[in-house]
Amino acid sequence: MTTVRDVLELVRAPAALTVLGDSAVGAHAAAGGFTRRGWLLPLASAAIYSGGMALNDWADRDLDGVERPERPIPSGRVSPRRALAIAAGLGAVGLALAAAGGGRRSLAVAVPLVASVVAYDVVAKPTAAGPLAMATCRGLDVLMGAGGSPRALPAALAIAAHTAGVTALSRGEVHGGNGTDTGLAFAATGAAAAAVDATAPEVRSTLARAAGAVGSAAYLAAAVPGQLAAAEDPTPERVRDATRSGIGAVVPLQAALVARSGAPIVALGLMAVHAVIRLRGRAGRRLRGDVT
Repeated sequence: MTTVRDVLELVRAPAALTVLGDSAVGAHAAAGGFTRRGWLLPLASAAIYSGGMALNDWADRDLDGVERPERPIPSGRVSPRRALAIAAGLGAVGLALAAAGGGRRSLAVAVPLVASVVAYDVVAKPTAAGPLAMATCRGLDVLMGAGGSPRALPAALAIAAHTAGVTALSRGEVHGGNGTDTGLAFAATGAAAAAVDATAPEVRSTLARAAGAVGSAAYLAAAVPGQLAAAEDPTPERVRDATRSGIGAVVPLQAALVARSGAPIVALGLMAVHAVIRLRGRAGRRLRGDVT
């Protein structure tokens, strides 16, 4: 019998924390923050992301049966049909929330976002186009928060660059990494950090620039050590650790972009989310015996 815990594991529930800031980045880059019911857009992001996680496991169910048999579908805790239904339901909820939170403009971005998630999970993931496809998903997530405004494009590209690097690195989680993927991750991280100061050029506040620089430094501190460790010792364990760190590192990048747009209070809130993610990760490592 499928339990709530099985479903939460299927959709990688804690990882949804990492997408809440995407729409905030877009909204602040485009219009200085959310308007009216815009607070629903982060929930739309979380629903679409979680549905994508369920669809990912549905698409990978045969491979996971060999490489990761403990996951909900190959272990028999969630049937493939139920996983597919969960994915479809969360995608529909995400579209409805996008329409409610941002109107037709956000919905016009949410539709290709959901289509991109499906394309990544079902077609692109095992191909060379995988990192670019996943980067497209996260870039569109930022633009959904901006209602498609081109003013948010530099911020969307920063999030997309980071995502491409993490996705490239993640390809070594099972069999070990290689220099090409690690190099892509380093380059993408550097590009994303450098892009922060190029966003919101109309905001000339010294405080905004300083807060953006501090956020960029926090982002690099979160992402680079794991990448260095994976480059030195590209075992599956090191690559998995670097990938987990990279997934979480997007939150200080979001904070840096929001701060650069002139919203330091929202940036502090995102850094609080990052602290929660780090504490949870540290607790998980203690349970696995990785740290004392």
